[in-house]
Amino acid sequence: MSRVLLGVAFSVLLCGWCVGQVETVPPSDKGPGETQAPPRSDRNAEAEESSSRDTRIDLSPPKDDAKNHPYSRSAVADAGADPAAGDSDVQEFHPWDPHKAAKDIEVGDFYFKRKNFRAALDRYQEALYYKDKDAVANYRIAQCLEKLDKPDEALVHYEAYLKILPHGEFAADSEKRIGKLKGAEVPEVKK
Repeated sequence: MSRVLLGVAFSVLLCGWCVGQVETVPPSDKGPGETQAPPRSDRNAEAEESSSRDTRIDLSPPKDDAKNHPYSRSAVADAGADPAAGDSDVQEFHPWDPHKAAKDIEVGDFYFKRKNFRAALDRYQEALYYKDKDAVANYRIAQCLEKLDKPDEALVHYEAYLKILPHGEFAADSEKRIGKLKGAEVPEVKK
């Protein structure tokens, strides 16, 4: 019983001390209190200062950059990229998330089993968005495209699977289906 009373007394003292430590905030119609910093809206926007305390970083090239590196423009031109136009080897960025890709394949398999090939195809293509060289996604896309009567597109994805995993789990089936698709004659259109 004495431990309980001691605990309650300690809690009351601790709460009293905490209340004494809290600084009171002045009403909003008055300015900042003595210990509060002034509002940051008085920063000079014309001086191009950011809202943080850091100033803007100068990204312009150094003074003698062209003199010190005279062949840099020709090297860029030889590569066929114009940095001013934004040309480079990188055309588009995609998020890389193999876990999201695996989940998309799992959901695609769910749709595929229920013979909803369009929904499955969408999920498999989304898997390639998050992991662009995914062999299983390519194989599954090829299967969907074959079911949706698009043999030319299916052929591309079967070949992509074999390029990524030439000795993978579905390699033999992919080779068999490629042979079947290449050997299949395209029906002629009646005039």
